[in-house]
Amino acid sequence: MPDTGEATELRAALLRLRRTSGLPVVFGGLLSDTRHARIAELSGAQTPALRGLVISAGSGLGGKAMALSRACAVTDYRASRHISHEYDTAVAAEGLRSVVAVPVVVGRTVRGVLYGALREPLALGDRTFDVAVSAARDVEQALAVRDEVQRLLASTRQRAAESDERPGTWEDVREAHRDLRALVPKVLDPVLRDELLAVCGRLASAGGGGAGTDSAVRRVRLAPREVDVIACVASGTTNGAAAERLGLRPETVKSYLRSAMRKLGAHTRLEAVVAARRAGLLP
Repeated sequence: MPDTGEATELRAALLRLRRTSGLPVVFGGLLSDTRHARIAELSGAQTPALRGLVISAGSGLGGKAMALSRACAVTDYRASRHISHEYDTAVAAEGLRSVVAVPVVVGRTVRGVLYGALREPLALGDRTFDVAVSAARDVEQALAVRDEVQRLLASTRQRAAESDERPGTWEDVREAHRDLRALVPKVLDPVLRDELLAVCGRLASAGGGGAGTDSAVRRVRLAPREVDVIACVASGTTNGAAAERLGLRPETVKSYLRSAMRKLGAHTRLEAVVAARRAGLLP
């Protein structure tokens, strides 16, 4: 079963699909193992027939999309000769005829499937098809970000645990802190985002940079994006590379950097990094 955050991402994508495509029924689910997806999210359904339905790779329209790792559609589900018909009873109970199914693929691995459907046997136009594919891409991006966050969190915890035993590990931790902060704006799940920010905060304070500093430095407060930019600067990243990493324009990065340097009382990039560490803003 997908976790709550993943279910939230899926639900949001399906609602966008229904709103932008005009399809009256949308539904989908993520894989519970390598070959099976469970329909867990529906919008516009009139019966409970589809909820909880387990789709096997290769079976039905969604299973075909999963097996081929590409979008598939039928104009009349119950009459189509291009799919198997294990799920006809549930599909007929909901009265679905024209259906599109799009797999959610992350790193060449199928992670779920999204559907959109009409209750009339009408051909779906290119725009509807493109919107359905776009919705699946939204879920793919969200899952990829979540995967990267979880990977970085696990790696960071390990590095922090080894920091007193292996020379140079703090540079690794600082890089992880920078990478985690760069991912925060991309995380839609508020629970995961809060966890991410909490870990970043613990990393920043774990360096001990704020100990013994004067109160003026400790009172420094930077905006989240200012901290993101300073974290990039601390690792030697150029403004252009920081802009690409953070999804900002180079001019915006410069603006955040100038603002952060002013608040920190710094005249150079190096001074800004040192002051940020003294203030406990960076590890």
